[in-house]
Amino acid sequence: MTTVEDRQPEHHAFEADVSRLLHMMVHSVYSDKDVFLRELISNAADACEKLRYESISRPQLSADSTPPGILVSLNEEALTLVIEDNGIGMSRDEMIDALGTIARSGTKAFMERLEAAKAGEKAELIGQFGVGFYSSFMVAEQVDVISRRAGQDEAWKWSSDGKGSYDIVAVDLEAAPARGTRVVLHLMQDAKKYTGKWTVEKIIRDQSGHVPVPIRLLEKEGAEPSQVSDGAALWTKPKNEISKQDYDDFYRGVSGQYDEPLANVHFRAEGRHEYTTLAFIPGSQPFDLFDPDRQGRMKLYVKRVFITDEAELLPRYLRFVRGIVDTSDLPLNISREMIQESPVLSAIKKGVTSRILTALEKMAEGEAETFSKFWDLFGAILKEGIYEDFERRSQLLKLARFRSTVAGETTRNLADYLASMKEGQSAIYYISGSSLDQLKSSPQLEGFRARGIEVLLLTDGVDNFWPTNVPDFEGKSFKSVTQGLADLDDIIGEGSTDKQALEASPDVAAFIDFARASLKEEVTDVRVSGRLTESAVCLVASEHGPDRQLEKLLQGAGRLQTASKPVLEINAQNELVKSIAAMDDQAFREDAAWLLLDEARILDGDKPTNPRAFAERQARLFALAIGRAR
Repeated sequence: MTTVEDRQPEHHAFEADVSRLLHMMVHSVYSDKDVFLRELISNAADACEKLRYESISRPQLSADSTPPGILVSLNEEALTLVIEDNGIGMSRDEMIDALGTIARSGTKAFMERLEAAKAGEKAELIGQFGVGFYSSFMVAEQVDVISRRAGQDEAWKWSSDGKGSYDIVAVDLEAAPARGTRVVLHLMQDAKKYTGKWTVEKIIRDQSGHVPVPIRLLEKEGAEPSQVSDGAALWTKPKNEISKQDYDDFYRGVSGQYDEPLANVHFRAEGRHEYTTLAFIPGSQPFDLFDPDRQGRMKLYVKRVFITDEAELLPRYLRFVRGIVDTSDLPLNISREMIQESPVLSAIKKGVTSRILTALEKMAEGEAETFSKFWDLFGAILKEGIYEDFERRSQLLKLARFRSTVAGETTRNLADYLASMKEGQSAIYYISGSSLDQLKSSPQLEGFRARGIEVLLLTDGVDNFWPTNVPDFEGKSFKSVTQGLADLDDIIGEGSTDKQALEASPDVAAFIDFARASLKEEVTDVRVSGRLTESAVCLVASEHGPDRQLEKLLQGAGRLQTASKPVLEINAQNELVKSIAAMDDQAFREDAAWLLLDEARILDGDKPTNPRAFAERQARLFALAIGRAR
C-alpha cells in the first residue's frame, strides 16, 4: 500500500501564458513590489468567502465553527513570509487549475501592454490588473502552497521556483492546515524587508485593511499574533465614519486596480427592497472593459455572505463600475442560475443604475474636470446605453459629450448644441468615422462649416449605430451630413449664399448629365452639391438606408453582402469642374468623370475600385497635359 511518504511529486509545465507572465515577473525590475501581498491576501479572503457560501448548503464544511481569518507570519532568520487562511482550500485538481493556468479574460492584452510599458509604469500596471498569485515571484525565489480542501481527508503541496514548471505532491494532514491554504514565500535576499513587522503591517493596513475577513500578524514564532484588521464590512459602517482613504483602500481591494476612483456611490435602500450598495467609478480603464462578453464585475452579497461576481447588477453600459451590493431580500441558498431570474435582483439593478446615473449627473454639473476625465475613459461605453436602454435614453443623451466642428479641443453636450443652432435649422448634424483628423477634413463638412453650422464629430464604434436608433433629442432629429440632401438653403448662417449662385452653368449641367450616364453602374445619381464649397466632389448615401460609415462597417463585418450605390455630388462652382465641363473631347470627359468618382472615393477613405483603370486614366491625362505644355 502506497503511503503519503512514498508518493513521488508530479512534475508539470506551466501553460504558455503563465510561463510568459512569470518570465516578466522574475526577470523584470519594478519600483514597487508591495502589490504581491495585497494580491495574496485578496485570494485568502476570497477563499474564506467561498467557504461561507458553500457552508450554506453543506454546513459540515465549517462544523468546527472557527471564524474565518487570515494569518500572516514572518520569519527573518528563515527569510520566509507565510499567508494562511482557513477558507475553502484546494484539492489537487483545483491547485492545477488555479495555479498552473490563467483563466482570466484580458490576460493576453495585459501582458502585451506590460511588455510595451516603460520600466516606471510596470508596477502600476501589475497593480491595476491584479495578476494575483503570480506576483509572488517578484519577491520569492520559491513558493510552496499547502492546502486542504474543506470536507476532504487529503492535503496537497504545490511548489515552484517560477521558472517554467511546478511540482505537486500529497502531504500528511499534520503538515497542512486543518482547512484552507498556506502560502509560503521563500524570499529573495533583496526582499528581506518583507520579514519586518512594521513594513508588512503598513502594507496590510494601506492595501488590505478593508477585506471582509480579519487579518492577524505573527511577528515571530512563539509570539502572540496582533490583529491588523477586524474584517468589518466597510459598507455596513455609517458614511460619516469612513474616510476617503478607507474608501480608496476598499476600492483597490474590490476592483483589483491600483488607482484612485473618480467617485463612489454609497447608499442603503429601504422600503420594498432593502440593500446596501458601495460602488466606484474607476480612475482608469479596467483591462477587461472591451471584452466581447461585456460582463460587469459588481459583487453580490446576501447578508454579508459573498454569492457571486457574475450577477448582472448593472446594465452592460455601466460595466466599468466596481463595487458590491449586499441584500437581505434574497435567500442565502439561492443558486447562481436562479439569481438572474429573480424579480428582487431586477429591482435592485434598476435602483442601483438610477443612483449611478444620478451621481454622474451631479459630477457633470459640479465637477466638470472630473467628469471630463470620466468621459475620456468611459464615454464610449456609456453611449452603448443610448442604443440599448430606451427607458434612460434621454438621461444618457444629456450626459453625453461630443467633439464638434466648433468645440476645438474640448467637448460639448447636446444642450450646448441646441443653444447654438442657426435660424431655420431643424436637425442635429453629425458625421461618423474612425479618425477625428479624417472627419475634420471631410469634404461633406464644407457647406456646414461655411455657414457656421455645428456638426458633431463621432469617432467611437457605437456612434455608427445609436444616431439611427434615436428619433430625436428635445424635438430635433439626428441627421448624417453624409446622407441625403444637405438641405442647407433654408438655414440662415454666417456664410449663407444665394441659391441661384449655386446653380450649375449650362456646361456644368451638361457634364453632370454626361457623368450620370457614364457612371450609372457605380452610382445611383450624379447631382449638383449643396454642401461643397471647396472640393470638387464627394460621395453621400441615399436619403433612406444606412449612412456611408455604417454601411462600410456592416459590410466589413459580413452583415451586408452588397453595399448600396452612393450618390456622387459635384461642386458646380469649383474651377476644376468648370474647366472639365468646357472640354469637348468625349474621351477626356469620360476619363474625367471616372477620375472624379475615384477622387471622391479616396476622400471618403476608400480606394479606387479598379486601381489599374485609375492609373491608366491618370496617365492619359498626364500625357495630354504634357502635350499641351509643349
